[in-house]
Amino acid sequence: MTTKAWTPGQILLTFLGTAVSAVFLAPFAWGLFTSLKSETEAVEVPPHWLPEDWTGQAWKALFDSGNITNWFVNSLVVSVCVTSVVLLVSALAGYGFARTEFRGKGVLMGLVMAGLMISPAVLGVPLFTTVQQMGMVDTYWGMILPQCAPAAMVYILYKFFQGIPRELEEAAFIDGAGRWRVFFTIVLPLSRPSLAAVGIFTFIASWNNFLWPYMVTNNPDLMTMPNGIATVMNSYGIQWAQLMAGGLMAGLPLITVFVFFQRQIVAGVAHTGLAGQ
Repeated sequence: MTTKAWTPGQILLTFLGTAVSAVFLAPFAWGLFTSLKSETEAVEVPPHWLPEDWTGQAWKALFDSGNITNWFVNSLVVSVCVTSVVLLVSALAGYGFARTEFRGKGVLMGLVMAGLMISPAVLGVPLFTTVQQMGMVDTYWGMILPQCAPAAMVYILYKFFQGIPRELEEAAFIDGAGRWRVFFTIVLPLSRPSLAAVGIFTFIASWNNFLWPYMVTNNPDLMTMPNGIATVMNSYGIQWAQLMAGGLMAGLPLITVFVFFQRQIVAGVAHTGLAGQ
């Protein structure tokens, strides 16, 4: 069996794809190689890619100077809880806006749209005052609940639910199904790509959130990965090998999520309002 020769277009696209991939992978490779250098070698000028003396000193120092296990568990608990609440709230709210009529619907939808235009940083002080008055500073709930106002995610699912044929729901209503049964047995199964995208985006945003956990947490045992690593760096100054090791440690779960769920991310974007609707 003969193989077809590559066309010039295929060769060009392969070359461009390889070049773009190399550009995106270069920072990860640089961070990994730097984390395997000694601190003295990491600041040498001019810099060089591969370590002259391979060492895991930076990784050992990171684990010795900080409670990595606690920070990782805290980040995981907060991100999973935030993702679960956002999925529940945004799915219910998006379906309510898309399929039901009630008094004040336009006003509430306007508030949701207004939430898209407000930066979370602007709400930091009033949110902190509210959390402090409720006695939730230095608690998991204090970190979780303020991140569960998913205006963008409500809008994404609202646009998707609008695209589901009403005939499917009307047929279920004729068969005697109620609104809740239709929602759980018909609408949600059809929404899996969009729900997966919303869940992944929310998890990534919550995992990377530095400002809010930093504001609401003083207890070292409740710090998340970004805050814990920043604390170590502030205590010992900028040590570049250790900084690269911490960055790779914090980014590893996100890289794993992208590698294993990239198809769901692409499918979710294609099925939601982010795809040009």
